Amino acid sequence: MADNIEEVEVVLVNDKVQFNGISQAHPDMNVTFDYKPPMGDGKGFNGLELLLLSLSGCSGTAVVYLLRKMRKQVSGFKVSATGIRRTELPIKFETITLKFNVESDNATDAEIEKAIRLAEESMCPVWQMIKNNVVVETEFSLLQP
Repeated sequence: MADNIEEVEVVLVNDKVQFNGISQAHPDMNVTFDYKPPMGDGKGFNGLELLLLSLSGCSGTAVVYLLRKMRKQVSGFKVSATGIRRTELPIKFETITLKFNVESDNATDAEIEKAIRLAEESMCPVWQMIKNNVVVETEFSLLQP
């Protein structure tokens, strides 16, 4: 398979709307999708939760990579994402807030801001795909271990 192609599939697994999703690259792993009752059983992630997880993981990967490329020690890192949904159809996020918590003994606020900006501008493809459709706000805290 070409390096620029990603393939996934979801398969219905019950009589409601629960799906298992697998990636071609990781066929032995799966993600469960579901919705709250009565439509679903509430035993999996909904699509918007998965989008927040995807954005958090993608942006976190980019920021950690960039900080380490700047020769900064990253001893701990967490991304928390909060999405504010529209209440009318189509249901979608209006605003997403990403909170980056960085543990480093040699990174500065300016370097973290630069890494977050570069993640948004060029390093995180998920962010690139949503940035003109939803407002993404960021904040960070720097903790010294």
